[in-house]
Amino acid sequence: MTDLHLWLRHEARTTERRTPLVPSDARRLVEAGVRLTVEESPQRIFPIEEYEAAGCGVAPAGSWVSAPDDAVVLGLKELPDEPAELPHRHIFFGHAYKRQPGAETLLRRFAAGGGALLDLEYLVDDDGRRLAAFGFWAGYLGAALAVLQHRGRLAAPLVPGAKEELDETLRRAAGDEDFTALVVGALGRSGRGARVAFQAAGIEPTCWDLAETRDLDRPALLGHDVMVNAVLATSPVPPFLREEDLDAPARRLRTLCDVTCDVGSPLNVLPVYDRTTDWDEPVRRLRKEPPLDLIAIDNLPSLLPRESSTDFSAALVIQLLEFSVGGPWGRCLDRFHQACRELGVTEGGSGNG
Repeated sequence: MTDLHLWLRHEARTTERRTPLVPSDARRLVEAGVRLTVEESPQRIFPIEEYEAAGCGVAPAGSWVSAPDDAVVLGLKELPDEPAELPHRHIFFGHAYKRQPGAETLLRRFAAGGGALLDLEYLVDDDGRRLAAFGFWAGYLGAALAVLQHRGRLAAPLVPGAKEELDETLRRAAGDEDFTALVVGALGRSGRGARVAFQAAGIEPTCWDLAETRDLDRPALLGHDVMVNAVLATSPVPPFLREEDLDAPARRLRTLCDVTCDVGSPLNVLPVYDRTTDWDEPVRRLRKEPPLDLIAIDNLPSLLPRESSTDFSAALVIQLLEFSVGGPWGRCLDRFHQACRELGVTEGGSGNG
């Protein structure tokens, strides 16, 4: 374990306050012999002083570009557009394996530098189950925002906070007019989070999962006031909503939250919008009459940065303590090589694998 050098980078996205590794788990790694460098970050929910106290080294924000070649760079969201060549192994959510916009460009940067992407979405056990995920918090926040929007209580821009505050806001909204809600993908992590938020708001949602979506009852879907999509498709399926559905005379649906935000992917089950929303403008109106509002924010858990980071880190640190070229990390590397082949990207360099 002593030969592992982890480099926790600052997140380039200004609204990203989460971290994949909290100070208490950083201490566990240091005590296990891991060399851990943490970049300064003005927005990270945990201050740099807590990492220093845990025994970590400190580096300026963005200095990962000149980190030692054997360092493994750890983050969450997208990398800056530069440098053009990426020589390190990177751990983060790359969103590059399902032909999303920008996927080929990112993979070519790794190929040019000889580095590799160990995508957190594909860090799975022997049965293909995710080993570290933010899903519960994404679902919880997606449903919470949908409730507040539908009841006219969602204020923009969105501001990060604590779960206790959001729970109280949902409880206060529970006295408003009742409505029907649907959670699609209700049995997964995100679906469970969505159900908890609806229940906090006094709503008992309809719950659909694989059995209900194999033979989709489209009129029943459109007959709900609010829908939260928590399905991340891994193979092509018929879309849950189509453009013609938005214009259906019997459509009752007024508020749609897409937790998955798989926009641009051929596997997108909600191909009715072409760009995500954000903290400044969390809602986009897809139809004026009758109204249909969309919430599609791709870093929802960052609105509860402390709780979501702590949960994610507790799962990830177990895998980092067992970091090796085999097992789950080996599967991550294999998936990277497969994605490069699928896109016709020729890899160069050693890959640091």
